[in-house]
This record gives sequence, C-alpha cells and structure tokens, in this order.
Amino acid sequence: MDGTLANTLASIAYFANTALQKCGYETIAVDKYRYLVGNGADRLLHNMLATVCGAGGYGEEDVQRVRKVYDELYEGNPTYLVTNYPGMRETVEKLKAAGLKLAVLSNKPHNCTTAIVESIYGKLFDCCYGQRPKVARKPSPDGALLIADELQIEPKDFLYIGDTNTDMKTGAAAGMDTVGVLWGFRDEKELRENQAKFIIQRPEQIYGIAASSMR
Repeated sequence: MDGTLANTLASIAYFANTALQKCGYETIAVDKYRYLVGNGADRLLHNMLATVCGAGGYGEEDVQRVRKVYDELYEGNPTYLVTNYPGMRETVEKLKAAGLKLAVLSNKPHNCTTAIVESIYGKLFDCCYGQRPKVARKPSPDGALLIADELQIEPKDFLYIGDTNTDMKTGAAAGMDTVGVLWGFRDEKELRENQAKFIIQRPEQIYGIAASSMR
C-alpha cells in the first residue's frame, strides 16, 4: 500500500517525528523516511532511533516508549496527510471492471491499512490485510500465499506490485510475477536488484501488463 496505492510518506513522517519530539528526541527529515519504512512499525522505530541516537545509542525500552506514543497518534488519525497517486484510482477501477481480483498486503498495522485503503478506494479491493498476529510480515511470502488461497487463485497468476525491495522479495518468494513501481519510495536500481520482473513509471501501465497476461 505505502508508496504504491497511497502516498503515505508525509503522514508517516509527521506521526513519527511527533512521537520523537514528545519523547525528547530530534526529528528526521521527511525524505529520509523513504529508507526507514517498509518493514513494519517495529523496524521503523528501530530505524528512527538508530538515525537520531546512533546504532548503539538506544535500547529496547526506548523503542517501546516511542512506539507507544507513535501508535496512539497514528491509530487516532491514520489517513492524515495521506494522498492518492495520480491515475491510481482510475487504474484500480479499470482492473476491477475487467474482472480481476484485487488485494492489498501491507506491513502496516491491519487497522491502519484498512482505514487508509477504504478512505481512498472504498470497497474496490476483494481483500485487504495489514500486519496481523501469527502471520509473518513481508518479505515472508506467508501473507501473499494466504491471499492467494483466500481468493482461490494460483500464485503464478498474480501480479505482485510494490515499490521496495521488500515487496519484490515477497512476490518472488510467493511465486508471483513482480511489478516494481517508480512513483513510490525507492529507486529502479533497488527494484531490479531484487527480482522485479517489470518496472513501470505510471499506474496506467499496470493494466497493460495485466491485459497481456490474460491473453
């Protein structure tokens, strides 16, 4: 979702920096969050504190203290500062109209994931999952394979679309064709080095790849 379906960078940075400030730490430039996010909130908090304190300058109790504030802030208003990427909703609507099954898999907490997706896309997706107990977070393929099972579609018939190395690793591990997008948080080099089968610059290109796969 983050960096692919929704531009959440400013939102994440706002809540993360507010939590840091409330806990007595310096803030981090918004653009730096491009490389701190993508592997779930636990990893994000570790990355944040490593950035402001240095690798050995904090402990697990510090992580949990900032995490508590961050979670309270974020869960209170998860759609704050979230924006859509131009052309993405229209692409999703076109894919849905063509009869494709659509799903979201995010490392963001499940309740925040569903709130953001529904605020932008309503009920266009057949299933939408964030991080859940007992389901390993990406890049484990477990969540993707559970979606394939739920939708009763073979993994080989999926396009797994994302903007980070974590997404490309997840899709490849699940046996799905991977599509790396360049409007998100990372660059083309990272996507190509992590098994992206396709690289695209605009949301509208997703439909072309899907259509060619259905022939």
